[in-house]
Amino acid sequence: MSRPSKNYRDLSQFIRALENEGELIRIQHAVSAELEITEITDRVSKSPGGGKALLFENVNGSSMPLLINAFGSLKRMAMAMGASDIEGPARRIASLLEKKGIPTTFSGKVKLAGELFDLSKVPPRMVTRAPCQEVIKTAEARLSEMPILKCWPKDAGRFITLPLVITKDPDTGHRNVGVYRMQVYDDKTTGMHWQTQKDGAVHSRKMLLRRKKMPVAVVIGADPATVFSGVVPLPYGLDEFLFSGFIRRSGIELVQCKTIDLEVPAESEIVLEGYVDPEDMRMEGPFGDHTGVYTPPELFPTFHIQCITMRKNPVYLTTIVGQPPMEDAYMGKAIERTFLPVLQKQLPELMDMNFPQEGTFNNAVIVSIDKNYPHQAKKVAHAVWGLGQLSFTKVVIIVDKSVNVHKLSDVALAVFNNIDPKRDIFFVDGPVDTLNHAAPERDYGSKVGIDATTKLKEEGYTRSWPEDIRMDDKTRVTVDGLWKELGIPNAEKS
Repeated sequence: MSRPSKNYRDLSQFIRALENEGELIRIQHAVSAELEITEITDRVSKSPGGGKALLFENVNGSSMPLLINAFGSLKRMAMAMGASDIEGPARRIASLLEKKGIPTTFSGKVKLAGELFDLSKVPPRMVTRAPCQEVIKTAEARLSEMPILKCWPKDAGRFITLPLVITKDPDTGHRNVGVYRMQVYDDKTTGMHWQTQKDGAVHSRKMLLRRKKMPVAVVIGADPATVFSGVVPLPYGLDEFLFSGFIRRSGIELVQCKTIDLEVPAESEIVLEGYVDPEDMRMEGPFGDHTGVYTPPELFPTFHIQCITMRKNPVYLTTIVGQPPMEDAYMGKAIERTFLPVLQKQLPELMDMNFPQEGTFNNAVIVSIDKNYPHQAKKVAHAVWGLGQLSFTKVVIIVDKSVNVHKLSDVALAVFNNIDPKRDIFFVDGPVDTLNHAAPERDYGSKVGIDATTKLKEEGYTRSWPEDIRMDDKTRVTVDGLWKELGIPNAEKS
């Protein structure tokens, strides 16, 4: 069972918790934000278990300490969510689903997400004074005071890589919090790399039709549950600050921005206030991305900074992406486990799923199902392609429930042995992730499903499907009793 939520009030409290758990290394040696921090962090991220969180306390050219790899292990992700393991929120969601079930009416289904998370119990509340506004800079606001990273040698410049970008839908007023990288052009302008399908981009296009500038607030550093909520691909219109309250088991405090009509977490470290002009498009990139390659330069809207507010002694929270494994792999795993119970209610045959880190989120998912009828695997694959951001998944692999989707050798054995390529590999065309560089055109390409399940006669298999080789239970129990006495080193039970 999950331990009670730690409910970290702010980032500094989380840092202290990491240090108490032996999950933080303080680095006092002077380092450069240009490439050096990336190289150090990349080596740490690729060590067993994701290494430790790193707090660089002496970054050249800035007085701000820099925190990175804070979420770069399963343990630290669990801590961020206030649980003993990353399955904690999933167990809470599953419990709620068991109590509430799935509504039978269409309107009830529309309200499912809000009802599911009991969001009425954890709303954010407004305050008038906030730590994030202890220092207020307008004319003197400068991004160059921050230890913003240049991550990789061919990057176009410095990038803010873990910002919580806050916008509102001009039609409905619904708030959105997303994480979109921001290339620094100068002290007061950056790029805003919100991809075509992201909520921020939707809001921006609506403002473009109105020929108006859009108010935007950018939070750099917040309590860990709120940072995680900004990364989570929630349904359109579901407030990430409400979801943060669900994770924390208590609503967060918000404060009104000083120069724009938006609210930000009161306990934030740094807040950039300004606007995006949808008509001011500038070349953004290249950028070394989580796909392991550089994203090529493209035109994106420009963010103009009017005001910067911050704590008196803020911590600059950041991350790097590149060839996995890296910090974002653990964030993705937490998302996968958190939302599995929701998907299982929509697809009852779904037993488990795995987004392997080599698939970099949108490129591949492995799904195990309880197969009960012919062509069920194809039905599940098409269902995956119809579910929100899962629709961008390039490769969907379906296996039987007996296959451990988290053990890639077992998955490979099932795929290589069980498929007849002509019968079991199928293709569809449709929207793909903007970062899918292999697609023939931006945002559109092909996707493949692989049915590696046991085949039935109704699926054209006229022979008898062979049984898996398994030891009988009697022998297994007998050997279990002898196991310690055998003394065989490094042996795995069957």
